[in-house]
Amino acid sequence: MRIFHIPAYTDNYIWVMQSGSDISVIDPGDAAPVLELIRNNDLNLVDILLTHHHFDHVGGTLELKKQLDGKVYGPIGDIEGVDINVSENDKVNTLGYEFSVLETPGHTLDHIAYVENKKLLVFCGDTLFSAGCGRVFEGTFEQMHNSIQKLNQLNPETIIYCAHEYTESNLKFVNSVMTDDFIKQYTLDITQKIQDGSISLPTKLKLERKINPFLLNKTPADLDGLSPLEKFTELRKRKDNS
Repeated sequence: MRIFHIPAYTDNYIWVMQSGSDISVIDPGDAAPVLELIRNNDLNLVDILLTHHHFDHVGGTLELKKQLDGKVYGPIGDIEGVDINVSENDKVNTLGYEFSVLETPGHTLDHIAYVENKKLLVFCGDTLFSAGCGRVFEGTFEQMHNSIQKLNQLNPETIIYCAHEYTESNLKFVNSVMTDDFIKQYTLDITQKIQDGSISLPTKLKLERKINPFLLNKTPADLDGLSPLEKFTELRKRKDNS
């Protein structure tokens, strides 16, 4: 069993789970690179898991359904092509993984994450990024804060598969609002990694607790005295304006 990424658009990652010649994919915003992978490697597409309705996450779904052996899972809503709508605590089984669904609204109202508690991994879409979080487009700051804290309650060894390569720019913001030697060194490491042609993901929850102020484990000193929600809201507004 392996998990790997397919680059899409400018900075999207379509995550692929593979067992033998079978694959399932998460958030295929573009069908073309997935189809290329399938044809070049004689693979069989089993299931598709969707986290939210934004086009760069669902745009390839209908084209890929033409050769799908299983089902398309997605949040309750009007995403075209979804076979099975899932919500909080529902189970999704694919390729030997059993995922529990977490509702994580904020970025969008329909946003969900897929958590594998035995293998300790989560596909979190655009809710949580390495050193950052998604913009609050449809929900409220409170919803987004609550969703991120829901993810923060997972096992610290949980591997986090985010849907975008935003780590370097997120770390630039973090360094602008707080001084931390560990974060400075990690930023240098990530910059070198990107320059070498690698990617920054996946990450781990225990690492994010050290570098990601949106989890609220470590925040800028000037936010001391504010409530957790006030801290999160102020940080998100600063990031939006950075």
